[in-house]
Amino acid sequence: MTPTDITRAINDLLFNPGLDLTEALDRHFTPDYRQRTDGVWSDRNSFAQHMARLRSLVRSGHIEVHDELRDGPRYADRHTVTLTQHNGRASRTEVYLFAQFAPDGRFQRVEETTLLVAGHADDRNLGLVK
Repeated sequence: MTPTDITRAINDLLFNPGLDLTEALDRHFTPDYRQRTDGVWSDRNSFAQHMARLRSLVRSGHIEVHDELRDGPRYADRHTVTLTQHNGRASRTEVYLFAQFAPDGRFQRVEETTLLVAGHADDRNLGLVK
């Protein structure tokens, strides 16, 4: 399997509403996946709840990767996610991400810090919403 990357994962999770969420998760994340966002750890089930909630809020958006590095099972990037919610509110969040791939090329662990660059102050917590 070709290793995933953040662009494919985010596009499938958030910007491809026709793709079943479970299928998107299975494509890009291992069953034992763990993520830490702004200091808060989530297991895969909690991450799935987070993504389901985001899908219910987000109307459209895109991701732009500014820097990306792979070194064997390690992955790091700096990217910006621009979102428009169903309520019309737009935001842009910069993300600093460090990850580890499983042998099959899917994300096994992600640790990230987010920074709201533009948007309503309430959107600062979109990375943790459930």
